[in-house]
Amino acid sequence: MIFVAHGDGHFTAPGWESRCCLGRSGVIAAEDKREGDGASPIGIWPIRRVLFRPDRVAALDTRLEAVPLAPSDGWCDAPDDPAYNRPVSLPWPASAENLWREDEVYDLIVILGHNDDPPVPGMGSAIFLHLARPDRSPTEGCVALARPDLLRLLAEAEPGAAVEIRAA
Repeated sequence: MIFVAHGDGHFTAPGWESRCCLGRSGVIAAEDKREGDGASPIGIWPIRRVLFRPDRVAALDTRLEAVPLAPSDGWCDAPDDPAYNRPVSLPWPASAENLWREDEVYDLIVILGHNDDPPVPGMGSAIFLHLARPDRSPTEGCVALARPDLLRLLAEAEPGAAVEIRAA
């Protein structure tokens, strides 16, 4: 099963579609993706697992691996660190994104298999499918959906599912 995020901001799934948010710099060929460029990488990215805020998300209806977040959870985005594009425990000695955020954007995080097998330093980290901001503003390179749409995706996704990012 493949869910598709189109560069024009629409999202298609088997039997339904919705709007999505992509990177502030648009979409870019995966081989041209660079850390911090704000672009979403074009390609088919397998869903690795789901992270969720247990204090904000009730039991999930999903067949995917789902792991509760903790306040110390982070994601290393420092290209020169051995843990680049991997989960880390905060505080971390190199640059790392805090996954336990005050806003609701990371209440649900679907980790996508971009640049992770193995990670190539500088080719982009933390490409997730997560919740859209209320104003539907662009992401830093991720794909974002409204909460009802992301919950629907999680309920329908099977192990082996993927998210494709397309130019159009």
